[in-house]
Amino acid sequence: MNSLLLRNGLVIDTEPAPVAHHNCDVLIENGRIAALGPDLPSPAGTPVLDATDRIVMPGFVDTHRHVWQAVLRSIAVDMDLPDYFNLVRQQLGPRFRPADVRAANLLGALECLDAGITTVQDFAYARADRITADGYVAGESDFDYAEAALDGLRDVGIRAVFGYLLTPQDTAAVRRAHALFGADTPLLTMAAASLGPSNQKIDAITADWRLADELGLPLVTHVASGPVNERPIELLRDNGLLRPDILYVHGNSLADDELSMIGDSGGAVSITPAVEARLGHGGPLIGRLRTAGVTTGLGVDVVTTVGGDMFSVIRAGLLTSYLVPGPHFTPADLLKMATLDGAVALGLGDRIGSFKIGKQADVVLLRATDVNLASAHDPIGAVVSAAHPGNVDTVLVAGRIVKQDGRLLDHDLAGVRERAQEAADHVTAETIRA
Repeated sequence: MNSLLLRNGLVIDTEPAPVAHHNCDVLIENGRIAALGPDLPSPAGTPVLDATDRIVMPGFVDTHRHVWQAVLRSIAVDMDLPDYFNLVRQQLGPRFRPADVRAANLLGALECLDAGITTVQDFAYARADRITADGYVAGESDFDYAEAALDGLRDVGIRAVFGYLLTPQDTAAVRRAHALFGADTPLLTMAAASLGPSNQKIDAITADWRLADELGLPLVTHVASGPVNERPIELLRDNGLLRPDILYVHGNSLADDELSMIGDSGGAVSITPAVEARLGHGGPLIGRLRTAGVTTGLGVDVVTTVGGDMFSVIRAGLLTSYLVPGPHFTPADLLKMATLDGAVALGLGDRIGSFKIGKQADVVLLRATDVNLASAHDPIGAVVSAAHPGNVDTVLVAGRIVKQDGRLLDHDLAGVRERAQEAADHVTAETIRA
């Protein structure tokens, strides 16, 4: 029974829109939000955590990250997108062993929790080099890689949507992976990750969609104008493949009418503004998505190139929104994208992303007395403009405390770092960088 009373915090709720409540309590019972308000009674036997001088908010939702790249941190900071693909996908990805993926996911998921990210969409994994535009997959089964990645996520205790990169020519491996999700993994759900309509021919796309339907899985896919199909969303529409449970990633080069097709279908888009700006995906998409009525979440994407926290992603999203004409965005808009809207984009809007009664208690407490947050006049603005991972004091996932007093709990961090370094040394041992 995960029950706890957070007493006297500055509580920022996000539903229906972000609003700050001073001197507010949050009651958690059985891992769920049970009550919100001032001076709540404390049920007998319920521990009380003094949240005075703390900002209490829903956990961040990272809607797109390649968690396995945690052991490749900062290896591609000064590269454009083609060079990144050549190094990470073609050279380094094939060198990963399942044990390397597990070590990376341990490190990457702990990095998320440490920074207040309680939910991550993990677009897995290292061996995307095996899949071509025709959908052909060569080599041994990918199941061992998927199992290793899941082991890392499960051991950390983060909430995750695991995007298994579909291999229709090895459906047995996909089904074996699907069988790993059940009542004993309540924090983990599966999505069908596809190379998608920008990168595959229609037969391969249809095979991916058919397999996802058979397994009852939502879809997640990168999308752009080309290289295989210049009008990928139109292609999906014309072939009856548009559906509401698809999360599209990036999409900066899509035409406005294709963004409207996504909005009309009920689909969502994950933008990764820091990576998109650095690697040159195209102009900021955030305003165009709002105009098209598309639910939008935020993501880190790759720590090869940018930092792994949502504070910096939020700021990148807010700042880049002003680089092109379009709707005005406020700090509250970006905070909602990083929490509730991200949850909706992942199909988890009824479970997380706000403090609505009955939702899972994924909660982050920030130290409001830290020098970079002290004397803030606008708490929501301060979180968006000034906060950083060092302010994260306490983190709860489904009511369970996973970080307290600024320290991650229940993990041998030295051992995690050692295994991650061994994996990093192995996969980069013979790298030839142009």
